[in-house]
Amino acid sequence: MNTVLFMMGGTGTRFGADIPKQYIEVEGRPIYTYVVEAYAKIEAVDNIVIVSHADWIDFVNETNAKLGLQKIAGVVAGGSTRSESVLNGLSKISEFGDAKDVILIHDATHPYVDKEGTLKIIESVKKHGGATLGACQYDTMYMMDENNMLTKVVPRQFIVSGASPEAFEFGTIYNIYKNADPQYFEQMTSAGAIALANNIPMEVVPTNLINLKITHKDDMEACKLLLKSYFFEE
Repeated sequence: MNTVLFMMGGTGTRFGADIPKQYIEVEGRPIYTYVVEAYAKIEAVDNIVIVSHADWIDFVNETNAKLGLQKIAGVVAGGSTRSESVLNGLSKISEFGDAKDVILIHDATHPYVDKEGTLKIIESVKKHGGATLGACQYDTMYMMDENNMLTKVVPRQFIVSGASPEAFEFGTIYNIYKNADPQYFEQMTSAGAIALANNIPMEVVPTNLINLKITHKDDMEACKLLLKSYFFEE
């Protein structure tokens, strides 16, 4: 069984809007619903668990019901850290999941779904235990110092920017999260970082999609332009 763990428990403080960015409407509906709906249409995806900010759970449940979003197996509250929020989602999945299931963790700040890449990631997890969508770099890559001065060129063929989803074998990643010290959570910003720290092999599945991440308001403007014509063609 393959389950998407959809992460949108943050408050979006850097975005600067009155509401968290994942709930902002684009063409009459919250932006997160485009991603969830796209995953629900992928036959290989069996379930979707949403991690929402606690204050927005009722809104999410009502929105999901209005839009008839399928395959949603639960909506749970996020925690005080990103990793604690992931643990809350994994705990919900433990109610129906098996150790060998594939868990795909998708961040709501990545407003796209790479269907072909998702299918490849599922197969990669079965082989290696972990995988992530990644955007390869084609421009010259540099290192710089604390004074913003370039120090060296980094071979771009070895550089990828992380994209969503990251995916893992459920039993392995859940055991790591539920047995970790809370202070450990504060040091790790992604499931991929935790996987590498625990020697889980992570294969990169390259994506050809624009790896857009909504952090600032300009990112949202780009998303509005790309959402229907590029990321989610009708």
